[in-house]
Amino acid sequence: MKSPDHPIDAPSNKVESLRVERVGSDRELRSKRGGAVSGTCAEGLFGPAFTHVSPVSMPLPVLIAVPHAGRVYPSDTLAQMRDAHLSQLRLEDRYVDKLAVEIAKATGTGLLVAHAPRAMIDLNRAHDDVDWNMISGPTRRSDTGNLAVTGVNHRARSGLGLVPRRLPGFGDIWCEKLSRDELDRRVDRIHRPYHTFLSNELERIRAEWGAALLVDLHSMPPLRRQNGQQAAPQIVLGDRFGASCQHSLTAGSIRYLERSGCPVAHNRPYSGGYVLDRHGAPSRGVHALQIEVCRGAYLDEWLSEPSDALPGLAQMIAGLVRELGAQVAHLAANGETAQAAE
Repeated sequence: MKSPDHPIDAPSNKVESLRVERVGSDRELRSKRGGAVSGTCAEGLFGPAFTHVSPVSMPLPVLIAVPHAGRVYPSDTLAQMRDAHLSQLRLEDRYVDKLAVEIAKATGTGLLVAHAPRAMIDLNRAHDDVDWNMISGPTRRSDTGNLAVTGVNHRARSGLGLVPRRLPGFGDIWCEKLSRDELDRRVDRIHRPYHTFLSNELERIRAEWGAALLVDLHSMPPLRRQNGQQAAPQIVLGDRFGASCQHSLTAGSIRYLERSGCPVAHNRPYSGGYVLDRHGAPSRGVHALQIEVCRGAYLDEWLSEPSDALPGLAQMIAGLVRELGAQVAHLAANGETAQAAE
């Protein structure tokens, strides 16, 4: 059976296709698109907010998700940016979706990639983590009359809330405020469908295997070497300080990376965000681990385009994913998840 095309996205306002080959000659793929980004299809109406691809028969209870690499920008969104190129370069987890595709091809895991760019809506923030100073319109939803905000945390106050408002060292991203109606559309058409699908897919994997692992894949700017470190970390593992993933999985990941000669850090400076808070539930057998990869490890010197180092890095992380998947399957087979939940 011919494998379906996997649309990752394009750098402007189109969704382009990138073929994901089958892992093994007898493995067929299922593919689904969901959500909607305004102004991205040929008719100028909607394009998919995300795409999911996975083998019909999965060899590992693992789903890789990429929430911050979206590059599908509606023309009106680009027009509202003070410096579109700089904002794209700073906000995107630049081409980490291409790294994820190579990992998924090598391991046979499921893959969920967001096409909606972080500039439009940050899928690693809660739906009410809004900087209301950048929104014009009522604080209540017109369709329900209910408040959509329960409080603003430090991310929104810093300018990096549900819709990013400003960048350090640059200032405000947008030329004018975002309308409340447009904010609601983005929540309803992008944020809510993405997280609903992610939750349902993890539950499907858990029902089949007895446990599931979410690998939430991100990229980070190069870090500085801190006191006591021989080299700056190339990967940071985040597990919300143990709340989103069983400790043995995180500890095993650290050992694997150290054996591979990859400098690694744990929870600092990135411990994970809303994705891990919402979807990680180790006591139920649903583990969630954030992996932040240094952009300098797979991009060119300008941190703009993929480099020749990407395939090798993908194979190294693929080995980690295989080990994690085997550990999660072992936990489920030995009933350790059920014991932890009692």
